[in-house]
Parts: sequence; C-alpha cells; structure tokens
Amino acid sequence: MDCRHRVDDARHELVTVALHIRRPNVVMVTVEFTPNLRRHLDLNASAVSGATVRDILDAVFAQNPRLAGYVLDDQRALRKHVNVFVDGTAVVDRTQLRDVVGDASTVFIVQALSGG
Repeated sequence: MDCRHRVDDARHELVTVALHIRRPNVVMVTVEFTPNLRRHLDLNASAVSGATVRDILDAVFAQNPRLAGYVLDDQRALRKHVNVFVDGTAVVDRTQLRDVVGDASTVFIVQALSGG
C-alpha cells in the first residue's frame, strides 16, 4: 500500500508540473459582439482561451453553436459581411484565421448591416 501511494503521489506531481508548464501559454481573450448579434443570439461578452483567431472563434462557437452560421461560411472562412478585429486591428487571414491573439487581447466580431 505504501508503495502504491508513493506512485500515485509521483503521478500527481508530474501532472501538476505539466499543468504549470502549460499555463503560461494559455491566452485569455475577451470576445465582444455588435448589438445586432447580441440581440439575435442572446450573446454577452465572454472570456475564452486560444492562440489564434480560429482557436478563439471555435471556443466561442462551443458556447453558442448558432453563432458560427452568422460568422463563418460553408468553408469555415469569415463571411464577406463579417469583420473580426483583434485589439482594434482587422484580421488579415480571413480564410484560415491564423492571426495570433495576444495575452489579454480583445476580439470584436462585427456583422455589417445592409439595407436602406
């Protein structure tokens, strides 16, 4: 029994060390939405983690799957009438969404309105 507890303790320590090593790489990002998206999809600003715009969007879509249809086309690229800004700068890669997101960034999802 004593040996088993030592092995379990050693495993726990390894897992704890691995988690501490990974944590500095976790990016918490605030995601905000235009009023029209908030109104139609009952959205609020949220905090998610990820290293790229794709990671951030996937995390937000996991919380609200209906949002994906408003933001992405059938190829999983940004729709033409949608813009995404990271800290006030429009994303460059609208297809793969590989733009890097920094620590404590704000991502703003804008859906353009048309009509007259």
